[in-house]
Amino acid sequence: MKLSRLASVAATLAALVGLGLGGAGVASAQEAAATSYVALGDSYSSGVGAGSYDSSSGSCKRSTKAYPVLWKNANAPASFHFTACSGAKTGDVINNQLGPLTSGTTLVSISIGGNDAGFADAMTTCVLQGTNACVARINEARTYISNTLPGKLDAVYNAIRSKAPNARVVVLNYPRFYKLNGSCWAGLSETSRAAINDASDHLSDTIAKRVANHGFTFGDVRGRFTGHEICSGDSWLHSVDWLNITNSYHPKAAGQSGGYYPVMEGLA
Repeated sequence: MKLSRLASVAATLAALVGLGLGGAGVASAQEAAATSYVALGDSYSSGVGAGSYDSSSGSCKRSTKAYPVLWKNANAPASFHFTACSGAKTGDVINNQLGPLTSGTTLVSISIGGNDAGFADAMTTCVLQGTNACVARINEARTYISNTLPGKLDAVYNAIRSKAPNARVVVLNYPRFYKLNGSCWAGLSETSRAAINDASDHLSDTIAKRVANHGFTFGDVRGRFTGHEICSGDSWLHSVDWLNITNSYHPKAAGQSGGYYPVMEGLA
C-alpha cells in the first residue's frame, strides 16, 4: 500500500511538473507570437557586406543575412518591419525609418552614429593618405563623437520612444576593426590601426552612455568579434574591397550571424 501510494504521489508530481513546463512553453510561444519588431539603423543593421540583398530595398541594401532577418526567422514575431538603410545617419532614421513604429511595437533594434561621426570618410583618408592624415582625421571624428554626437543620439532615441512608448529598444554598437600586431603584412600602419580601434571604442562608449540615460538596452558586439577582426586570420569583417568598395569595413555574413545575431538574441 505504501509503495502504491508513493507511486501515486510521484505520478501526480510528475504530471504537475509537466503541466508547469508545458505552460511555460506555451507562454513563451505566445510571447514570441505577440512580438511586433521594427529594425532600424544604418548599414551594419541593413546587412551591407553580407550579400543576398533584397532587390526591393534598392540602395538601402537590406540583406536576408542581416541580424534583424536572422532574429525574425528564429523567433517568428507577429509582425516585422525592416527599415534600416545603408548610409543612414541619425536624421535619416528620424525622417525616413520610423513609420512602422506604433504604441503596439514591442521590440526595436538599431545601430546608428557611425555615419554621423564620418567613419567612412575617416577610413578613406586612412587608406589613401597615410598615417599622419589618418590620425588627424580620426581625432576629428573623436571630437565630433564627444561634442556633437550625444545630442544627435538623444534626438533619435527620443523620437523612437515617442512613437513606440511600450517597446524594448536594443541599441547595438560597432566592432573594433583591427587585431593589432596581427597577420596583416601590408596596408595601414599599426599606429593607424590603433587610432581607428580607439575611436571605435570611444564611439561605443558614447553610445552606451546615451542608451543608459534613455533606459534602453545596450548590445555590445565587441566581445563577439574578438578574434575575428581584420588581421586576425579569421576576419568577420571586410577589409578594403576594391572590387565592391561598399563592402569595405562592414561585417561579412559570418559577422552578422556570429557577431550581431547572438547579441540581439540574448537581449531581445
